[in-house]
Amino acid sequence: MGTDHSGDMVQSGDRLIAIVGNYGSGKTEVSVNLSLQLARRGVRVQIADLDIVNPYFRCREASLLMEAHGIRVVVPPGAQVWADLPIILPEIRGMLHPPPGTISILDVGGDDAGARALASFRTSVADGDYQLWQVINAKRPFTDTVAGCLRMRRAIESASRFSVTGWLANSHLIDDTTPEAVLEGWRLAQAVAEETGLPIRLVAVMDALADAPELEEIDAPVLRLRRHMLPPWLTHARADARQSDAAPLSAPRPVPLGRARPIAIPRMKEHT
Repeated sequence: MGTDHSGDMVQSGDRLIAIVGNYGSGKTEVSVNLSLQLARRGVRVQIADLDIVNPYFRCREASLLMEAHGIRVVVPPGAQVWADLPIILPEIRGMLHPPPGTISILDVGGDDAGARALASFRTSVADGDYQLWQVINAKRPFTDTVAGCLRMRRAIESASRFSVTGWLANSHLIDDTTPEAVLEGWRLAQAVAEETGLPIRLVAVMDALADAPELEEIDAPVLRLRRHMLPPWLTHARADARQSDAAPLSAPRPVPLGRARPIAIPRMKEHT
């Protein structure tokens, strides 16, 4: 992708990073991938699941993977980890001022409703001591124009009482993403950055597309994404596949389409 900007994903002052955006923007996937890539580079990372709105696609779903890379994952304990409850842990306050060499990442819920969870921390964090990155996905309703992105920004800032400090471009169509879709998001992010004077901090691109020659014009730090957030039906299918690989079962004999398998009906005993 032209010059490799991946080493500039975070800067020396980026110690507390909150990632916000509208529903479906991909902010949780970005949060998980950013945490993993920083950890692989030797950075101490702690991440808090602050999504108290949406019971699906929360970073806690990748907690085992992140913990295996040495990342501290702050989620509700025990059975509460999967509870559909507005739980804000007191441990999160301890993450607001991370020690030197550590980066705290807050994965915040979608829209202004999710961003409202940040408001209770505002008096504990001074201006300049945090980064609030808003994810822009040009392929989602309400953020496919500059005006839409700015409306979302105002709603998030009003609800959270924090100010957006930078933009994170993450335009995708999941498995149907093309380099053209990525470029569309990059150009929208450029227009938003020019309108606001705020920088584009990251451009997220699926790993399989990141080296496409069409993306040479992107001049910003690139976060190469691998998909970890899956809908429940695919999550269960992946788990079933792993279980099947571990203990293969004999497959039932196939039945041709349109032909029902015969049902054995026990013969009734005749009375004499």
